[in-house]
Amino acid sequence: MELLVKNISKTIRNRKILINNSLSLEGGHVYGIVGRNGSGKTMLFRAISGLMKIDSGEISCDGKILHRDIPILPNTGIILENAGLYPEFTGMKNLKLLAQINSKIGDNEIAEAISRVGLDPYDKRIIKKYSLGMKQRIVLAQAIMEKPDILLLDEPTNALDNAGVELIRKIIREEKERGALILIASHNKEDIQLLADQVYFMNNGQIMNKVV
Repeated sequence: MELLVKNISKTIRNRKILINNSLSLEGGHVYGIVGRNGSGKTMLFRAISGLMKIDSGEISCDGKILHRDIPILPNTGIILENAGLYPEFTGMKNLKLLAQINSKIGDNEIAEAISRVGLDPYDKRIIKKYSLGMKQRIVLAQAIMEKPDILLLDEPTNALDNAGVELIRKIIREEKERGALILIASHNKEDIQLLADQVYFMNNGQIMNKVV
């Protein structure tokens, strides 16, 4: 698995939110993106996933160019801010609805993913009754449930207690061992230090440098 980002830029309402960014990423590695709020990390993830079209540059996955050869990044699990969960449904029902999009997995795989993040797949509580930490866990469960080749994780340990943080870090390590390509943006410096094989610093919409 090879993901190439070549000189991508994006402007929204006359504001440059991504400026000439390039990355070369491979499966079986964890890459960290660090930067303060508004630096462009989330927009970079949206562009890479295909959820947002870029103005210039090119994103390719194993030689297939995004928005030309493929509409979105294939076989990708994503955590982005404001995840679209249905508050009136249980965690299990939310994930079952999402799984219907690709029809790759069944109830057993969904239940396994929910259990893996430390939740009860048969909890009858609806999402509206979940704590912030539970919501974060169920969002991670949807990201990993189809065993994706690529994981784009924006603040994956947000709102979690210490036990939850350790569990999510363990899962990320397991996904790396499975061969997934993992890109993480986190305000938690320890997440990046412990998990990332390579770290990039981002500021004002631009990847400024690679931190060895």
